[in-house]
Amino acid sequence: MILGVNVDHVATLRQARGGSDPEPVMAASLAVLGGADGITVHLREDRRHINDRDLDILRRFVPVELNLEMAATKEILKIAAKTRPDMVTLVPEKRQELTTEGGLDVRQGKKTVGNAVRVLHDNGIKVSLFIDPDKDDVERSKEVGADMVEIHTGRYSDERGDRQERELTRVIVAARKAIEIGLLTNAGHGLNYHNVSRIAEIEGLRGLYIGHSIIARAVLVGLERAVREMKDLVRAAESGK
Repeated sequence: MILGVNVDHVATLRQARGGSDPEPVMAASLAVLGGADGITVHLREDRRHINDRDLDILRRFVPVELNLEMAATKEILKIAAKTRPDMVTLVPEKRQELTTEGGLDVRQGKKTVGNAVRVLHDNGIKVSLFIDPDKDDVERSKEVGADMVEIHTGRYSDERGDRQERELTRVIVAARKAIEIGLLTNAGHGLNYHNVSRIAEIEGLRGLYIGHSIIARAVLVGLERAVREMKDLVRAAESGK
């Protein structure tokens, strides 16, 4: 199971002062040293953290999978076609949100999402859809031609007790459905050092995509160590230890 590390919040810290530090590209390099199998960045329309320069440099120098999160807009599609990341994850995007609040509405946006998938495929880019843990959304993702899905674990991460167990079941059911119909299956959002193991235990998952909790821990222990600790948890859960 791969671990993709999102370095958006390094850029958020940089933007807080409007300067050049800390450098997301350097953070990506340290994450790779810590064992990251991939680097994720979200190029938002308002460029609130990651910008076009960051994406360009990351594409040239990151030696692992580069996953570009993006909305299915004409502007960002053009950038993706030019940059050619290893994969794109299509996500919903709202200007007011602090972080992505939910999965894509594949039913309502079927035409837009399907067109984006075709454009990205024409440029040799694999496509994942960030979706809620819902079997119907899994099936719709297959219908529009996605190569993979990322199951939204935000509600699982936010809940506790019996409610968390119910959300975990939803994630498991959606993941199993995705695997059954031939979609590569990932999971992410809100995962941290305390809740990641239950998700990493799901058989057949391709990868986990984690950002905020790793960057937050890195403030205290350093990024390389923070990534290594998360990777160790994932490996232990995957192997059943």
